[in-house]
Amino acid sequence: MTKYFYIYNEIKEKILSGIYPSRSKLPSKRVTADRYGVSVITVEKAYSLLYEEGYVYSEEKKGYFVYPIDLFQTEKKIDKISPLNYINDEKEKISKDFESSVWFKTVRKVISEKGELLFSKSPNKGLGILRNAIADYLLRYRKMVAEPKNIIIGSGAEVLYESAVKLLGKDKVYGIESPCYKMITSVYNGMGVTTIPLKMGKNGIESQDLYNNNFNVLHVTPFNSFPSGITASASKRHEYINVITKNKGYIIEDDFASEFFKPGNPIDSLYSLSGGNNVIYINTFSKSISPSMRMGYMILPDALLDKYDQVLGEFSCSVPVMEQYVLAEFISSGNFERHLNKTRRKLLNKN
Repeated sequence: MTKYFYIYNEIKEKILSGIYPSRSKLPSKRVTADRYGVSVITVEKAYSLLYEEGYVYSEEKKGYFVYPIDLFQTEKKIDKISPLNYINDEKEKISKDFESSVWFKTVRKVISEKGELLFSKSPNKGLGILRNAIADYLLRYRKMVAEPKNIIIGSGAEVLYESAVKLLGKDKVYGIESPCYKMITSVYNGMGVTTIPLKMGKNGIESQDLYNNNFNVLHVTPFNSFPSGITASASKRHEYINVITKNKGYIIEDDFASEFFKPGNPIDSLYSLSGGNNVIYINTFSKSISPSMRMGYMILPDALLDKYDQVLGEFSCSVPVMEQYVLAEFISSGNFERHLNKTRRKLLNKN
């Protein structure tokens, strides 16, 4: 610490503790210089800093005085700074199914190849290279046809839920599964929208609840809904689409963990069954790769693209560019699908 800054701190603490009360005159620069064994110039720097920060004011040919604000004074004298109470991070259990070495190898490759591009700003909807990679992957792995222009990158499911609400409107009534993932209700409540709980049956939401409630938006998790573990049957998925078409609204398809279907048996997404007309598809990589991956994507129908630009077009993508490049390379190289296939085989053997 420099000498002038040390003197500044000493005098500031005396002002705050009341040793130098409001409107009192500070010792002259020469007296202070003698007290600390420094030059008058050093003291001048300390006094100038106190002046700039509003602790003291000066009067010509009289010196420096404590600024007349009694709020400076506190009963507690600042003699000692208490030690900080540091937080110990909880150790999360890391899945052994994910080969982190492959991911780190991908990171090194991207850093080497992309260089200064990693410091560029992401486009609003996410990097084109990642949106292209996701579109290719969905076509290969899920037989889903989604144009890259319809894919929006975001930092996790909760952020994408909020984006969907901003896009569709807070004035809409949202039908949600009961029970459902608690963050769905937390986000919707936090956004101030009206929700209607729809009772889950063996194959999905009970038909009676679907047809006897008025809602504009239906938020569903067709595959392995949490916490019930229910996967909607094919007929129930078509029923969801028929109901929301009748209501002239939209479905928010929360396709969490859908990558882990039985080998050779991918389940049709609502987005595919509807032809992408009235379904907003949301998925993340927190289950398929790691909970630390705060990255996901939303696929919009063509009819909502212009509205997205109007409502959310000025917002920045919240996912760092480097993470987008790494994930794009991880998907394009085939490593992501190899990881999914390996994990699915393990899950099948367990069952």
